[in-house]
Amino acid sequence: MQLFGYYRSSATYRIRIVLNVKKIDWQYHAVDLTTNEQQAEQFRSINPAGLVPVLDTGDALLAQTAAIAEYLEERFPQPALLPVDPVARAQVREMMHTIGCDVHPLQNLRVLRYLRSEYSQDDEGVAQWCCNWIATGFDVFEKLAAKRSSAGRFCFGDSLTLADAWLIPQIHNARRYSLDLAPYPVITSIERHCTALQAFTDAHPDRQADSPSLRK
Repeated sequence: MQLFGYYRSSATYRIRIVLNVKKIDWQYHAVDLTTNEQQAEQFRSINPAGLVPVLDTGDALLAQTAAIAEYLEERFPQPALLPVDPVARAQVREMMHTIGCDVHPLQNLRVLRYLRSEYSQDDEGVAQWCCNWIATGFDVFEKLAAKRSSAGRFCFGDSLTLADAWLIPQIHNARRYSLDLAPYPVITSIERHCTALQAFTDAHPDRQADSPSLRK
């Protein structure tokens, strides 16, 4: 497996977590979003959307994190990251998409660049935008997790699911933009537990080859 991504991309971060949890061997190919490498013809031949991540399975090139994660779940079913029960599976997907559809797209790099170029927003304005939409999503997610998490260890029940792989990178973004996380005790409890796991530690942006922290 080969993963094309960017160290700070929360979408790439999700897939790193899934690959690590399932103990799949993978190689990382950094795509520098700061220099628009994702828009170059060479990368667009891999993904016409010009977005990361992309997973090269050896048989196909896959983009869109939900599609990648579902593929990995089906091809490598253990450890399972979706429950067996159909309702429970749908509830985990609901939590995933609360992050992946309602929050993440509004702080995608191309959106933030548009805010800067077309609406003259500075760093403070961009941070306020991001915090607003992360908080809006977290208000919902906190309520869902409060009902569905058994003990504040994982998002759903008492086992790791794709919902956790989606949540943790979004918390990382929230901290980057200095969002007050005090209103979200279940979310922060899940964060404390998950980020102590090796699969999550190894997936952290600061541990990736293209992270500035490793290039110093």
